[in-house]
Amino acid sequence: MTMTTRSADQRTRITVTPAGGAFPAWAVLQRKLIDELDRAWRVFRDRCTEPDGRVRFDNAGYLSSRDAVDDFYEIFFNWPTLALITGSADLLEASKRHWTGTTRMLAELGRLRDEYEVGYDWFHQGEGNLFFYGVCLAAPQDDQFVERARRFADLYLGGPPHNYDPDLNMMRAIHTGAGGPRYGLRDEPVARYPWTRSMDRYGLPFTWLPGIDSYDALLADDSLQRRLGEQMERRMGRGDAVVSLAVTSLAINAYLMTGDETYRDWMLRYTDGWVRRAAENGGVVPDNVGPGGGVGELMDGRWYGGHYGWSFPHGIESVGSAVLVAAINCHLVAPDRGYLDFARRQLDFCLDHAVVATPDRIHPAMREEFVRRHGLDPHAPTLLAPARYTDGGHFDLQPPPLDLLAALWNVSQDERDRTRIRDLRRASSADPTAFALFRNKGEDGHSAPWLAFLDGENPRYPEDSLAAALSILSRRLELIESDTTDPQSMTEWHYQALNPVLTEVLLQLTCGSPQVIYNGGLLQTQVRYFDAADQTPGLPADVAALVSRVTDTEIELSLVNTSLARSREVTIVGGALGEHRVTAAAWHEVDSWPGSIEEQFAPTGPSTAHRTVVETGVLDVRLAPGAEARLTLTVDRNAFTPTYRPLERRADVRARKETS
Repeated sequence: MTMTTRSADQRTRITVTPAGGAFPAWAVLQRKLIDELDRAWRVFRDRCTEPDGRVRFDNAGYLSSRDAVDDFYEIFFNWPTLALITGSADLLEASKRHWTGTTRMLAELGRLRDEYEVGYDWFHQGEGNLFFYGVCLAAPQDDQFVERARRFADLYLGGPPHNYDPDLNMMRAIHTGAGGPRYGLRDEPVARYPWTRSMDRYGLPFTWLPGIDSYDALLADDSLQRRLGEQMERRMGRGDAVVSLAVTSLAINAYLMTGDETYRDWMLRYTDGWVRRAAENGGVVPDNVGPGGGVGELMDGRWYGGHYGWSFPHGIESVGSAVLVAAINCHLVAPDRGYLDFARRQLDFCLDHAVVATPDRIHPAMREEFVRRHGLDPHAPTLLAPARYTDGGHFDLQPPPLDLLAALWNVSQDERDRTRIRDLRRASSADPTAFALFRNKGEDGHSAPWLAFLDGENPRYPEDSLAAALSILSRRLELIESDTTDPQSMTEWHYQALNPVLTEVLLQLTCGSPQVIYNGGLLQTQVRYFDAADQTPGLPADVAALVSRVTDTEIELSLVNTSLARSREVTIVGGALGEHRVTAAAWHEVDSWPGSIEEQFAPTGPSTAHRTVVETGVLDVRLAPGAEARLTLTVDRNAFTPTYRPLERRADVRARKETS
């Protein structure tokens, strides 16, 4: 029997009883994965960390002068996200302890000042800050993290330590942080970039310098290495770079924690500067700005060639990520100002030059990895897109950046983005339903089979992906248990390769969203859950969730109470930041459950269609033991001002975003 009621705060509450039919296998697998992950992070804590939360590392002499801060935070980047999905209070408290322990360790190593990075580029800062943003989202009421969010963002508002030049609307240096502008790229007295054979896949940062036109020649000639290092210091070590757009997450994080519009306004102004530069360059964003504020000042007039820019080392991975992060952040607070078009144009810049070719056109050093990760037929033609651009035009063919495209569609819900993803998937030689058994440090890369599921082309994806995640987790736990590496000989990325926490599949299935953009994005989901009993974040015990369809106006969602003894109650909010308003919910329910004692078969029909208006934008669902609620939610996107505390919004206020 279904009931619809109103709570004291006028929230809509529906009660759902079992619907009959087979119990969903995906729900059992999902709760199994959640249980195993709850054990796995504790295994990592016990074997790999000290009591204060830092990892067991004692090889400070290995670290370079400026790098490595991000690597230690990245170990735990998705732990708060798992806590947000599963509702584990233990994991949330552990995340805070690991953040503070890691911060204390890095401060002792001289890498931090007042708990923040002394100074480095925003490709790496974006990665390192993911852990901090995750804790803030999961624990916005923690006064210590509220204060940190404000203090860290204040570093970039134009006052001390003067990272940002408000007159020119740009960063004063590529490397910035708590120590202010940090000119150059390295602190070592010899300007020599540490070239190795493994860097061959990235080629040369500047292809136009006379006498430096061969990677092999560079490796064989120390004088060439010194000369190139000097050029990199001079051309890349000053001014601003497009990758710095990832700083917008630091600003919007402070806004979401405090509500202070100063941070929102600064973020919009800084992003608008890059939007203007792109408009003046035919829509393609330049990757460098000189100390005087001019594009190409230090690149002999070239709009490309900047640090982590179009030419070196990653191209669209770094440029596209930074632009997309900023565009999404600005879209959240000003959805009518076209920021997503700014990001879309950068992806088009590469995709418009895609070709159909066999994988032997991929750089040899990356070919096998791409073939295995994307499931490509090594001998069959497939769609490849250039990732980079330099004097000779587009180059560096790779599979299209589907994760970035998925992140854009996840926020835009624009049919153009969805259609393009379908076209790219179908132009690939890969099996669109296959889930590759790999886990990289960003724990992403499985967008293709998930998007095929949302398109109705991969119905087994929930079961297959959850089973695969359990296999990946099993291997990670074995690696942790068998690891005997001496802490005095470790690399800084050692523990990233052992992190057992998995969230990509859970985000896809429970929240209908891709993994967070690894270079500094905030979590963006279609829905978010709270335990209605105590209003804490995450799914209640025993409850599994599956988002099976997403459109601009509707979300199809199943909630299953896997307990056969206890009722559970779930609160559903639209969006990770409560930005989407749930306006209505519809579902069907078998009328005669559990049926007559004389019947040997469970009832399967008839059923009654139910629909209720959700007046406050927040829906509570009470699930009887064994019940499955198959809901179609109607949503009004971007109806509310985003916040880390969506349940504290007054029920009778519908706050539209400012768009000017």
